Amino acid sequence: MTATTDPLRLAADGQPWPMTRARLLAFLATTQIEATTVEHPPIFTVAEGAAYKAQWPGGRTKNLFLAAGDALVLVCALGDSAIKVNALHRLVGTKRLSFGAPDVLFDALGARPGSVSLFALANDRQNQVRVLLDHRLFAHQRVYFHPLENTASTAIAPVDMLRFVRACGQDPLIVDFARLERIPIRSKA
Repeated sequence: MTATTDPLRLAADGQPWPMTRARLLAFLATTQIEATTVEHPPIFTVAEGAAYKAQWPGGRTKNLFLAAGDALVLVCALGDSAIKVNALHRLVGTKRLSFGAPDVLFDALGARPGSVSLFALANDRQNQVRVLLDHRLFAHQRVYFHPLENTASTAIAPVDMLRFVRACGQDPLIVDFARLERIPIRSKA
């Protein structure tokens, strides 16, 4: 699949799929989500970004796109969180999960490997991807995600993570990954 727009599919802003970085930032503003974006060289892994992100205040994230047949899951966690991918299926009620193929990732979220993040949900208008948020993200005043490309990171408040996910038509599952337990959502964002 190519990176061209698909006029028959719409992103969360009602424009052709997939959403671009500029449209994402405009969508955040119209959703009343305050965002700050920092430019940097392409970052594909948490380890690659450590030197840049160490100087930024707030939580630095890692994002995993997982699949089990038709079940698709996006995990958004603090960069140092241990994610037990081989046990996560029990929590979400799927078959055993593994990393999703790049073509499945692009078809579902309009993102490429290295660029997947919470913000890719803006491209999931069919709500086919289940969202799992690390409960530890909520301990930070700001958390960083790639804005649909890995040459920048955009910081938002944790309450705005919930607002964003809900603006995309979804309800996230808040997870304690160390215990593999669901955490009740306390915010009405």
